[in-house]
Formats: sequence, structure tokens, C-alpha cells
Amino acid sequence: MSQPWPYAYPHQPGPYTPPPAPPKYRPLRRIAQVSIVLMGLTAVAAVIQSVLLWRSYDDVKRFVYGLLSEEEIDRGARSVTGSGPLLDLVGYLLVGTAITFILWLWRARENTDFITSPFGPKPSTLRPHRLVQGWVIGSWFCPIVQFWYPLRIVEDVVAASEPRDQPGASRTGEVRGLLYGWWAAWIGFWVILIGGGGIALIGFIVWIVRLVDAADAADATGEYVDIYDLQDFMVRVALGVTIGFTVATVLLIAAGVAASLLLLRVSRWQHDQVAVPPVAVAPPPPPQYAPRYTNPGPTFPSYRPPS
Repeated sequence: MSQPWPYAYPHQPGPYTPPPAPPKYRPLRRIAQVSIVLMGLTAVAAVIQSVLLWRSYDDVKRFVYGLLSEEEIDRGARSVTGSGPLLDLVGYLLVGTAITFILWLWRARENTDFITSPFGPKPSTLRPHRLVQGWVIGSWFCPIVQFWYPLRIVEDVVAASEPRDQPGASRTGEVRGLLYGWWAAWIGFWVILIGGGGIALIGFIVWIVRLVDAADAADATGEYVDIYDLQDFMVRVALGVTIGFTVATVLLIAAGVAASLLLLRVSRWQHDQVAVPPVAVAPPPPPQYAPRYTNPGPTFPSYRPPS
């Protein structure tokens, strides 16, 4: 009885691995439109929230100075409670806008791989991107590099998407203005929003600490607690929060406008490169048959029987 050979053959073929699928183009227009609509809704909600903050500033100031009646305090509390869901709406819209924008960027990056591949309309041997595909998502959440990696990714996508008949279109002043204007406004928005919120929180904590210290000192000395300076401090904090949110809203609008124009331009560039009308080719003429050539060969006298 034969036994199986316990060792593998030296040239035994391994499992078959199919070749990687070639890149393909996916349209960007619809997802770009959804992202632009969400940007507009976010900007509108932020403007309404900013207006409500300015309208409530006088009431906040009077509340700090103790000039409101109980009815006015109740009305102000209801106003603050009513504006809370609107502020939540701004946050939800920001999250939705971020998701759709990253989806658009991911698809645009894949499309540039197709455009510059041997299967695409603009084959190139150069590497069009400085970062791998995973950074399209990770660059927004990784600390420190999130301040310039997303910009680098968008720069590469824009450069790889420029039309074939317009070399250098991605390096014009208009495109660079949209690109760097969008990024500067976006970074400024988050710096003011996060930094301003942190400053306001620290200011409130400082106000509480100073108020407790003043009350303890008054209890020890039996003197009247003068909190006028503390009231001025809280009014300045409220004014700073209102101004900061207004400036952040303006930057958000600027970033949304620049990003929308950039999305539309890159989507149109990629679509125009792929959707090239086919060249009309004339049908081939009917085949012409040449007369058959026959070689007569040597001629022999014909045989005739004798008469």
C-alpha cells in the first residue's frame, strides 16, 4: 500500500490568489450636493443661534446684576431651555456634514487612482498622493497632524483631478484661494469654538472661587460682601462668549462657501475627464475582392486527331 509523501513537493503551487481588481470611477455629484446642503443648513442654524445669543445678552447682564424679577427669570430660563435644542441641532448638522464630506473625499481619492491608472484617461507613472488611503479618515482624528494632514490630502486630490487640457489648473490663484481659505476658516472656527468654550468654563470656575472667597472673608470680618467686581467679570465673560460664537459662525460660513465651490469644481473636473464622448469612427469600407490570379503555365500544342 502506498503511503502519502510526508513532505511538500519543492515546486508545489500555492492557493490561487486572483489579481487585484482594477480601480473604477464613481460619480461625485450627488454626494457633493448632499454635503453642500448640509453645510448650508449648519450655517443657517449657527446664524440663528448667534442671533439668540445677542438677544439674550441684555437679560444675562441684568440677571448677573440681580435686576430681574422672578417672572423675567422664569421667562429667561424658558428661553435658554428653548435654545438648547437649536444648539444641539448645530452639533448634529456638523457631524452629518463631516460624514458626507469625508465620504466625498474618500470617493474622490479613489477616482484619482482610476484617472491616473493605466485604465484611466490620464495614465501617469508618478505617485499622485503623499499619504495612503487610510489617512483620508484618520487624519481628522489623529492629534497634532490633524492640523495639516487633511489639507495635504485635499491638495493631492485637487492636483490629480485637474483637466488634461488645462495643466496647472490646480495651482491657479483662484483654486489655491479656495483651498487655503477653506482650511484657514475651518481651523479658526474650531480654535474659537473649543478655545472660547474652555475660556468661558475657566472664567465661570474662577467666578465661583472668587465668590466663595469673598463670602468667607465677609463671614470672618462681618463686613458686607461686595460682589460688584465679580458681576462685571461675569458680564465680560458672557460678552466674550457671544462675540466668540459670532466670529466662529462667520468663519463657519466662509469655510462652507469655499468648501462648496471646491467640491463642485473637483467633481466637475473628474466627471469631464471620465465622461469623454467617444470618437466617431467611420465604418470600414466594403471589402474589395481582387480578381483571382491564375498562372497559365507552359502552353502545349493541342492534340487534334488526323483528318
